[in-house]
Parts: sequence; structure tokens; C-alpha cells
Amino acid sequence: MTTYLTLRLGSSASLRQQVLVTETLGSDRKSDLLWVLHGVFLFTVTFELAGFLILAAYNPWRTTMADRLWQALFHSISAFCNAGFALADDSLGRFQGDLIVNFTIMTLIVVGGIGFPVVLDLWRHRRLPRGDRWSRLSVHTKVMLLGTIALLTLGTVSFLALEWHNALAGMSPGRRVLVASFQSVTARTAGFQTIDLTHLTDATLVVLVMLMMIGAGPCSTGGGFKVSTFMALVLSSWSSFRGRTRVSLFRRTLPQESIDRAVATALLFGTLGAVALTMLLAFEATGHPEPGGHGRLLDTLFEVISALGTVGLSTNTTTTLDPSGRIIIIILMFLGRLGPISVFLALSRTTREAHTEYPEEDLLIG
Repeated sequence: MTTYLTLRLGSSASLRQQVLVTETLGSDRKSDLLWVLHGVFLFTVTFELAGFLILAAYNPWRTTMADRLWQALFHSISAFCNAGFALADDSLGRFQGDLIVNFTIMTLIVVGGIGFPVVLDLWRHRRLPRGDRWSRLSVHTKVMLLGTIALLTLGTVSFLALEWHNALAGMSPGRRVLVASFQSVTARTAGFQTIDLTHLTDATLVVLVMLMMIGAGPCSTGGGFKVSTFMALVLSSWSSFRGRTRVSLFRRTLPQESIDRAVATALLFGTLGAVALTMLLAFEATGHPEPGGHGRLLDTLFEVISALGTVGLSTNTTTTLDPSGRIIIIILMFLGRLGPISVFLALSRTTREAHTEYPEEDLLIG
């Protein structure tokens, strides 16, 4: 928004500002920076408006016209922005089996969280033949699409397997799949829920914690340390296991700078989470009733990762925190949103060549 307003008001953005914005928004030329910013704005408004119209026309709340429009507008924006705020105490629990509400909210969450670079890349190549379209997409777009599909599928299957005879017991098979799919999508920084999380098993909560850590895509409305970061780490590890010195996929080689950036981002996220978890456990050591029945450690870990990933899900732990604990959660939400950006800015500076080189010596790993 800052860059957009700067350009619209006639001021010229600095070269460094243009480079950073074009890299993060997926533009391959600084000359079409304004086109990219226009695309982001129109894309956001279009999907939020579409979600609003669908929900308003369907009117699952069965209320007055004014309330229907307000509910539809609020939930559409909240879903696309991966905010997770709802206007009911049970979040979206009352729509647990409603296909239209669930699919509308899930679509808005995924589209808002996949990242503007991916959407703009797909839009650029929309008119190409289907056979050529995939080959012309950027590596980032391909990785994000495959990674998102894999994570959502893994989350859904894990939720079904772990909760089939527990939290999902008594539901029809179709509703079980719908609930599992919704929670898999919303765990990736959206924060809505259609089922009480305090009824979930410890194993399911661990799966949700991992999904919340990874989060959504770069330059999106979601948080976490990002799907592309996770995929870069997986690909780098796989290449190392196979004895390769370079990470290659789709006939392209990932630069070492991208791998270093992924390692730094994930390490920063993990370090912040570990420090915050330790502090929160220390401050809450005076003793509170176990809110979710999962033990203080797991409930606190879930709270910390949810805040750091800007998710908003909770096992009812937030209300039991004292002021010091709530301050930690507030700080985590700020750091979770600004941390990856800060790492990117720090690592995108001009590389400084060392004037002195020392002999190499191996470090024992593993």
C-alpha cells in the first residue's frame, strides 16, 4: 500500500524499493511495478466481493437484510485476509455441514493465502494452451501449487484418520470429510473452526501445529514461515541425501541464496517459538487449570504457534493467561507477521565480499 500510494501521488520510488517490491510481488520487470500493484488491489477486491455476493445471496444466517449483508461482508473479508474472526461464539460451528458456506470460506482462505505472485503468474499465462501453461509458469508458482495441494491433502487425511472415532464420531462420512478438509485449510493461518478443538486428540493437535508453523505463501494474507520455505528445505535435504550439491527441479536450479533465506526464516521462526514457549511456561508456572485437557505443554505450544503464525486458533488457553502471558502472545503476533519480512530485507542486501579467506575445515554433522 505504501508503494502504491507513493507511485500514485507522483513520487518516484527508490531503486531499492522497486527491486524489493518487484521480487516479493513476482514481477520480472521494474517497469510493470504499477501494473502488479494494480493487479494485487483488483484481485483482492474481486475475490472479497465474490465471497460477499455468494454469502449474501445464500443467506445462511436467515436474518434481516441489513444483518445478512453485514455478516456476508465481514466473513468474506475475514476469510480472504486469513484473519479468522467470526461473529459467533462458536466461530463457524453452526455451519459444520453446510457445503456452500464451507467451500466459499475455504476458497477465500486458499486464494488469499497462496500469495499474490502465484495468482499474478497464473493470470499472465491464462490464455496459453493448457499443455503449454504449466511449462511457462515460474518455479515458485509450481512449488506453491504442489506444496499447497500436498499439505491440504496430508492435513485432511491425518485429521480423518486420527479423529474418525473421536471428534468426528457420529457424523456422516460426507460431513466427516468436510470438517476434516475445513480444519486442514483453516489451520494454515485462517483461524476459523467448525469443531471444538478441545475435543481433539493430542496427535491431531500436533498435526495442526505443524500446519500452522508452515502457514501460507509468501506475499499473501497468511502467516507462518511459508510453504515455499518448507518446500525449499525439503528439496535441499533431499538433494543432500542424494549426494547432490545443487537443488534442481523443473529443469531449473534454485540459487543458494534462496536456500539460505529459507534456512534463516525457518530458524528464526523456530527460535522465536522456543523462546516464547519457555517464557510462557515459566510465567504460567503458578498453575492454571488445564483448559483443553491436553496438558499445559501441548496447549501452550499450540497457543504459541497459533500466535506466531497469526492463525488465531486456540484450545481455550487464551482466557486463562495472566497479563504477562497475554503480552507475550501480542508480541508473537507482531513478530510472526514482521519476522519473515525482516529476514527477507536483511538477506536481500548487496552481498559483501570478504577480503580475507581462510582454509576450509569440515564440521561434523549428525
